Amino acid sequence: MATFQSLPGFRDFYPEDLARRSHLFRVWRQNARAFGFEEYDGPVLEPLELYKTKSGDEIETQLFSFTDKGGREVALRPEMTPTVCRLVGERAGSLKRPIKWFSIAEFYRYERAQKGRQRSFYQFNADIFGEAGPEAEIEIIALLVQCLAGFGLTAQDFYVRLSDRDLWFFYLESLGCTDAESRSLLSAVDRFEKMGDDAFKGYAEAHGELAPARKAAVLAFLEIKSLAALRAHLAEGGAGSGKLAARLADWEKVLGGLAAMGLGDFVQVDLGVVRGLAYYTGFVFEAFDRKGDLRALAGGGRYNDLVKKLGGPDLPAVGFAIGDVTTGILLEQRGVMPALISAPDVYVVSGEGEPRRTALGDVHRLRAAGYRVDYPLRAPAFGKQFKAASDSGARLALIYGSDELAKGVVKFRDLCERSEREIPLGGVAEAEKDFFCAGGR
Repeated sequence: MATFQSLPGFRDFYPEDLARRSHLFRVWRQNARAFGFEEYDGPVLEPLELYKTKSGDEIETQLFSFTDKGGREVALRPEMTPTVCRLVGERAGSLKRPIKWFSIAEFYRYERAQKGRQRSFYQFNADIFGEAGPEAEIEIIALLVQCLAGFGLTAQDFYVRLSDRDLWFFYLESLGCTDAESRSLLSAVDRFEKMGDDAFKGYAEAHGELAPARKAAVLAFLEIKSLAALRAHLAEGGAGSGKLAARLADWEKVLGGLAAMGLGDFVQVDLGVVRGLAYYTGFVFEAFDRKGDLRALAGGGRYNDLVKKLGGPDLPAVGFAIGDVTTGILLEQRGVMPALISAPDVYVVSGEGEPRRTALGDVHRLRAAGYRVDYPLRAPAFGKQFKAASDSGARLALIYGSDELAKGVVKFRDLCERSEREIPLGGVAEAEKDFFCAGGR
């Protein structure tokens, strides 16, 4: 008989794996709610045209897409941004601004599986709609930092590379570039880190050889790694007024706000980040591990035109996504993934007959009160039950035997302190509450 396995790029989650995934989700949810974000979700299957409208026809090669039984062209969602734009657009008139939403959901991309990338993966997505100013960038980048720092990671473990497509367009315009030339140069900048000078070949094919002075200016801009360096470079170029000056003021506000939150060490000015997705309209950012061993941990930016493009009102937006695969690898590498042991609070040991029936009544009452309670489905000898209780990781054992019932008591054994006392029948729930409220002592 054939042995079936999961498909390439899809993962099985055994209990220990699911516990680690649940840990990621729990930390992300806690932080999003601390920032005042509300959780939402959407369908896993969307019209194919929704993704084509956002990203163009070429996106179809990366999707799990098909024609459904109703003849509709559909796709498993590869990302959440089009869905959340659709949801917000449909009710924008009745939603209080700013709209701060988050989701944790599964996504699918038909790509080659490799380290840090799967065909099925989970992402935390957070977005702010309705605020056009840089205050939204401060809030969203702070949340991104906390979504990683909340696991115990520090500025020595990861950082956020911050750039700005608007700044690039204004700068290239000051160099005399047309809009088409600027877009070609941004494509080159996006690939320069991996390709070096070869990244400019596309520009040369479209617009002719790049003038040495213009290329030098682009490369000099790429070298900027601090706000002070950006300020000095713009001043040297005589760009102290107009669009560039206004944009520099936005940079001052974003970085100043993050510094005021104590997050300055987590953020690095890096104009080499432009995120090749054309729908971004302003600040863009990506999070990376400091050692450079992994692909991007997270990415996002400003996308002011997308809600309108997808049929909604003209609504500014900024957001990011962070994936579970790379985040999980980083936590393991840095030794901050906790040992996630699934253990009961209480293990019940009982004899057969009346002791068993009495025990089952308390088992259900304790479970209904929210305690994790386990017991052997079939009651073996007491020795085996005591070993099972010890092996279970429970902090407390309740022992129901014929002798105990004859005395009207239950034995209450602290498995950590190795101490034991008797409590009256009917007093189990209260004793349990007192025990755990006192820290399990």
